[in-house]
Amino acid sequence: MAEIVRIAEPAQPAGTPSLPANIEAEAGLLGALMLDNRLVEDVGMKLKADHFHEPVHARIYDAILKLTDKNMVANPVTLRPMFEGDEAMKEVGGPSYLASLTGSGATLIAARDFAKQIYDLALLRALIGVGRDLVESALDTSEEVAPLEQIEKAETELYKVAEQGGAEGKAQTFAEATKEALKTAERALNSGGHLSGVTTGLEGLNAKIGGLHKSDLVIVAGRPGMGKSALATNIAFAAAQRFMRDIEDGIEAEQSAGAAVALFSLEMSADQLATRVLAEQSGISSESLRMGKISKQEFRQLARAAADLESLPFYIDDTPGLTIAALRARARRLKRRNGIGMVIVDYLQLLQGTGRNGNDNRVNEISEISRGLKTLAKELDVPVIGLSQLSRAVEQREDKRPQLSDLRESGSIEQDADIVLFIYREDYYLAAHQPTDDHPDFAEWQEKMERAYGRAEVIVAKQRHGATGKVRLRFDSRVTKFSDAVDEGFLPEARG
Repeated sequence: MAEIVRIAEPAQPAGTPSLPANIEAEAGLLGALMLDNRLVEDVGMKLKADHFHEPVHARIYDAILKLTDKNMVANPVTLRPMFEGDEAMKEVGGPSYLASLTGSGATLIAARDFAKQIYDLALLRALIGVGRDLVESALDTSEEVAPLEQIEKAETELYKVAEQGGAEGKAQTFAEATKEALKTAERALNSGGHLSGVTTGLEGLNAKIGGLHKSDLVIVAGRPGMGKSALATNIAFAAAQRFMRDIEDGIEAEQSAGAAVALFSLEMSADQLATRVLAEQSGISSESLRMGKISKQEFRQLARAAADLESLPFYIDDTPGLTIAALRARARRLKRRNGIGMVIVDYLQLLQGTGRNGNDNRVNEISEISRGLKTLAKELDVPVIGLSQLSRAVEQREDKRPQLSDLRESGSIEQDADIVLFIYREDYYLAAHQPTDDHPDFAEWQEKMERAYGRAEVIVAKQRHGATGKVRLRFDSRVTKFSDAVDEGFLPEARG
């Protein structure tokens, strides 16, 4: 093989180490690809042009990919016209340099090894770049000093490097996919025939959706006051408690029907959420807890509930104004450190996109956020629950039950979601329109209120894994707790 001519690079200060690269391996791989275009199928899925350190080599590789993608032969003759006016190519001998790369057929034997080394060295250079940027931004105090933002940015960049290292672009065989499907079916069988994912703590909802599945984005939506945060907190507690109980019983984490939970609360503080959970578990009104209207006996009851919850794998991040990028960085950190198996975001309209311009289209921003949450679910392989507000269009209809078209600000939420759940409570709307005691409609209103009080519906409006429909629940507003409905008045739905 002809001698490889290295393009001159800017002079480095004395003592500065050179970036890791193997120019000879790059040249050897290009020569092998031009000698046998079939090798492109082996390396093209993982190796990209920007993995080459030498810019000329990157352009040659890109040209080879373009020709082979068009089912054309890529060799020195067919590539030559593409580099006739390339100034950098002239510095290494002009288009004849292409022919010199194919000078040794021995490179065919080591082509895959060359590709792996080029790829690995590219990752090392990317790692060096992240480290250099981190040092430079930490040393620069000319702008506003925000070390936590710098750390989150560095974590995001490091994860991108790690992501490149793990992305093989490899298709699973049907046999591999079948094994995963059988594992899911086995979990459902062992749970009694209806729970293949993480439990919601509600038997009726578990039976309808099979639990919360890995890599799913679940949207829980409703108008203000419907109990979105309460349902999310109930689910989080039930999953964390089941996980803790399964681990104590010797069940492996992978086989547990529970999960360690990370709840990102952009609306309520961590202590407010803790108060809700304590109220639910102790049976003491959350309002009484906040105002201190409890007896000594109730306080002892509360202390026992708090002691029972100390070891619960339930993590709350109440940082306000998070961007979707920062949330993803924090979720990845919790996955790495604490092994979380579920993420809850309350609520997604309070998240910010990454757009710098304050005039960015809000619909586009919400689209970016919903895509980011779905990507997070797939990255971490956990269910992600995103709470969402509904538009005021619900209030304009006689039937206040939500529809998919009511999802606020963006149709992408509906598109990205694997499951969409709506919460509807008739008693909320009845209470808002209570007539006076002497009004002729008061008796009729009172009868409706008695029938509707404490009853709730979770409407499964979209489900990729199964049928849509309604799940009847009870809601205790005193302790903000949803539970399964036990009411003979609600007959099972007819099966179609």
